[in-house]
Amino acid sequence: MANLITLLQQYGVLIVFAVVLVEQMGLPIPAYPILIVAGALAAAGGGANFPLVLAVAMAACLLSDLFWFRAGRRYGKRVLKLLCKISLSPDYCVSQTEDNFRKWGPKSMVVAKFIPGFNTIAPPMAGALGTGIPTFLSFSLLGGLLWSATGLAIGAYFHADVDKVLDVLATMGSTALTVLAILLALFVLAKFIERRRFQKAMQTERISIDELKELLEGGHNPVLVDARSATAQQLEAPVPGALLAGPDPLEVIRSLPKDRHIIVYCSCPNDVTAAKVAKQLHAHGYKRAKPLHGGLEAWNTAFRP
Repeated sequence: MANLITLLQQYGVLIVFAVVLVEQMGLPIPAYPILIVAGALAAAGGGANFPLVLAVAMAACLLSDLFWFRAGRRYGKRVLKLLCKISLSPDYCVSQTEDNFRKWGPKSMVVAKFIPGFNTIAPPMAGALGTGIPTFLSFSLLGGLLWSATGLAIGAYFHADVDKVLDVLATMGSTALTVLAILLALFVLAKFIERRRFQKAMQTERISIDELKELLEGGHNPVLVDARSATAQQLEAPVPGALLAGPDPLEVIRSLPKDRHIIVYCSCPNDVTAAKVAKQLHAHGYKRAKPLHGGLEAWNTAFRP
């Protein structure tokens, strides 16, 4: 941390641009410390001027946003799945992103950079949903301005205290790094435990695509239920004839006999949304409801050319 001042004095706004760009691309490298220190140096007259640092940070944000926006427009759902697989909460990363974007649309990008994980996923989501480039650029620039200016303003306001903190960290040396490493390890461990508990709660017997084929070929006529969010259904067409679950899946199957085979699918990691709906149906007497292992992707691989 104490070397941040040296880096800024040696490389100037280039280090700000590089760190912000790498963080916005999705790598776990926090950019706010460099912005805070840059703001403090600008306020103390020991670094680049405030408007220049702000412009560089915004440029890095915009470049990253444009990259992910174009990737989302070209590759759609595949990009979102990739980003969620490398997140610390892959089981509900997609659904959380879809819920946030469904509520606020492209406007969510104004605050997306303040929400860990969502800052990387919002731009490809905007591209996948067909957001217009002028609209995207407007909200991306506004979000980059708000996020960058906040970090710089914090540093400028507390510039005297920032110097004191950096001096303390410099005297602590390896102890400070050890403390930071322990805190990071505890955070990752907490996320891992949280994920394990979530997966345990969602444990239920799944049906494979081969078993589903056997049901279809045997004339059992299973009912397929699409448990994806409305946003996900916009991104990818549902299985032909599938019932759309909506907020209350019981409404769409209430008229079905309780001994009917019901296959619930989604497009989320580990089929968690489908498992959640299946368990809900079990609680209301539909004991033959099962989530489809592999979800919509497994169906498309098996049945669509």
